[in-house]
Amino acid sequence: MKKIGVFTSGGDSPGMNACIRAVVRAAVHKGIDVYGIMRGYRGMIKGEIIRLESNSVSNIIQKGGTILRSARSKEFMTKEGRREAYEQLQKFGIEGLVAIGGDGTFTGANIFFEEYGIPTVGAPGTIDNDLYGTDYTIGYDTAVNTALDAIDKIRDTADSHDRVFFVEVMGRDSGYIAMPCAIGGGAEIVMIPETETSIQSVVDTLRLGWDRSKTSFIVIVAEGDEEGNATEIAAQVQKALPYMDARVTILGHVQRGGAPTAADRMLASQLGIACVDGLQEGRKGVMAGIMNSELVYTPFIETITKQKIINPYYAEMVNILSV
Repeated sequence: MKKIGVFTSGGDSPGMNACIRAVVRAAVHKGIDVYGIMRGYRGMIKGEIIRLESNSVSNIIQKGGTILRSARSKEFMTKEGRREAYEQLQKFGIEGLVAIGGDGTFTGANIFFEEYGIPTVGAPGTIDNDLYGTDYTIGYDTAVNTALDAIDKIRDTADSHDRVFFVEVMGRDSGYIAMPCAIGGGAEIVMIPETETSIQSVVDTLRLGWDRSKTSFIVIVAEGDEEGNATEIAAQVQKALPYMDARVTILGHVQRGGAPTAADRMLASQLGIACVDGLQEGRKGVMAGIMNSELVYTPFIETITKQKIINPYYAEMVNILSV
């Protein structure tokens, strides 16, 4: 393989730049020409493709976001759009791809490979940590620490004003961010999509704490919880407990930004090199990941369809530690 392309797609995550850097440096080390595809699949269709050299990725390992930009592409979901993308890759002689992103990115890559046979190896770049085939995804550690830092500050004001704060973190389908934030932030309650936590149980827990003379509380809510978002949950709880002062903080996209932690830089660098190695070894349609400290390659179809289970004991830890 003489020419490969690298792109980022979907939501950005801290460490994507470190992964791009590793892909480029590994390719150069192996004598492979590497091209950066701007704005994901949308840029692939439009031919926004640039040659990258070793110095193209200097001084980016510490930066959040992605120098290749990211975008959603409805056009790539059509056969015509994928054909245009293939034709653009052919113009540049690109023989293989490194896709950095999440399940949507890998779904597109899997279909693209089935139709045109261009080998693709993926690196898991998402703060949600919800991809099967890796213990941790690029950006997850940074997102958790960013959220935890905010929760520590919210705890200060909650204590000062005797308030209950409902803090919403990202996690449309996963509680992987919410759970360590709840344990590490000393929250009294955590609400995640994987488990059912009724409004009544939240009310009962808060009332019990109040009766024990506890006057401030933190409730961590994953945005995809079955009871609704933090604002909706807080309104219902406030109605049931009118003597409590309930407030809501939605951390939102702040969790996606910022300089990646050392753990994310290490993971991104390792997986970036693994993607290039995988292409050179003839791997295709797989995601590189780390499981039990070992490098593994998992087929895209498994990464997309298999559910990554969160340890159920973590929820019990929250209950034990919040007493």
